[in-house]
Amino acid sequence: MSTTYVVVTVLAAAMAGFSAASLFFRAKWVVQPLADYDIPRSWWPWLGTAKAAGAAGLLVGLILPVVGVMAGIGLVLYFAGAVVTVVRARWYSHIPFPLLYAAPVVGALVLGFTA
Repeated sequence: MSTTYVVVTVLAAAMAGFSAASLFFRAKWVVQPLADYDIPRSWWPWLGTAKAAGAAGLLVGLILPVVGVMAGIGLVLYFAGAVVTVVRARWYSHIPFPLLYAAPVVGALVLGFTA
């Protein structure tokens, strides 16, 4: 296991965890776009839980690699769904935000497979 892999994985987990916490604490800069995209409020706790579980799974994956791979795939699918939601809502200027969170997850998956 390389140092780069560990650093990128911890960064990905921290970013996903921050994103989850921002949703749990109803940060205005997070929940306002969700409302604008017509995401039902009843989904918000589930979306935050999915991100938090993915973040935890990435960290557990440092010890049990299969868990990290599953968590990484889940987060990539989550953020891909976020991109689709943003495009569906026609807020094209917001597309980079889910991609920004997905990038370190993809990096961790790639580094995990090459290690």
